[in-house]
Amino acid sequence: MTAMSKQTAPVLDPHADIARLTAAIVDIESVSGNEQALADAVEQALREHAGHLEVLRDGDTVIARTDRGLAQRVLLAGHLDTVPVADNLPCARRLREGREELVGRGTCDMKGGLAVFLKLAVEASAAPVDLTWIFYDHEEVAAADNALTRIAAEHPELLEADFAILGEPTSAGVEGGCKGTMKLEVTARGLAAHSARDWVGDNAIHRLAPVLERVAAHEARRAVIDGLEYRECLNVVSIAGGIAGNVIPDRATALLNYRFAPDTSVARAEAHVRELLTGLELEIDVVDSSGGALPGLDNAAARGFLAALGEGVTVAAKQGWTDVARFSALGTPAVNFGPGDPLLAHTDDEHVPLEDLEIALAGLRRFLSA
Repeated sequence: MTAMSKQTAPVLDPHADIARLTAAIVDIESVSGNEQALADAVEQALREHAGHLEVLRDGDTVIARTDRGLAQRVLLAGHLDTVPVADNLPCARRLREGREELVGRGTCDMKGGLAVFLKLAVEASAAPVDLTWIFYDHEEVAAADNALTRIAAEHPELLEADFAILGEPTSAGVEGGCKGTMKLEVTARGLAAHSARDWVGDNAIHRLAPVLERVAAHEARRAVIDGLEYRECLNVVSIAGGIAGNVIPDRATALLNYRFAPDTSVARAEAHVRELLTGLELEIDVVDSSGGALPGLDNAAARGFLAALGEGVTVAAKQGWTDVARFSALGTPAVNFGPGDPLLAHTDDEHVPLEDLEIALAGLRRFLSA
């Protein structure tokens, strides 16, 4: 597979088979902040091949909708962006253990899901419900930069729906809800000194040692909600401090990442971390946070979706954070459903089985024609 010329505007053919369409989407590099070319290609494909849809553009987000006055509306959303490339573009096909796979950045998270959505947006002109398709930018970065944050604030009517499906990778199973996420900066203060006379200083990095000990010893909670188990995680993910090899540092900061069960509020999650670190002389600042989403699988639309997928579909808890939380906050039940193993997201060997693409496409096709 050859790299796409930067001189030629990429063109997507939604009538191509799902593997070829996925490969074409993957090969349009769209690391967060660089989604314009892919958004242009998606918009062009929808305008040329989906006359039944009203197509809107908001920054690098493309929104396509039907408005047939039907009793229900289903929203299907997927993000255009990926994490940075790791020498894994353009994508390639391989045969491994008897299974065909597409390998490359975004194949799993979540351009396989985008391909399924783009194909069905063109195809599902007579669905029994009104449909909203959202192809959006800046999901892989801070919540404040996520395009859905902007749309919710400026055009909330575009996010209104009775049920939402996020095309996140789930190995073509259903993952209910999602965990909340929080990042906290924990800063220790000390006193700078020459490292040859450390007794006149106070090493701020050393003051972080109890933080590491407490977090490492922390016993993560497991919460079972509506039969699905969510495993909480609290980790130190980076440490910064020091200005030179011969200076005792007077400031050091550890960044903590807390993934908490969806029955825990953002406020309670912050309180839990502060309780864990109580008694230590620290500055604790929350720098990013988003609440989780309860499973919502008892909703009538969700039950209909599960029925359309068939008895063999797997149902599990979403162990990461996804934008189902945004729809849950708006009162819209939402699930995660898409091709690709979520454990492969962001890895150098990111890939998606062609079988997953076909299963996800067939399942959603049944749902949209039921």
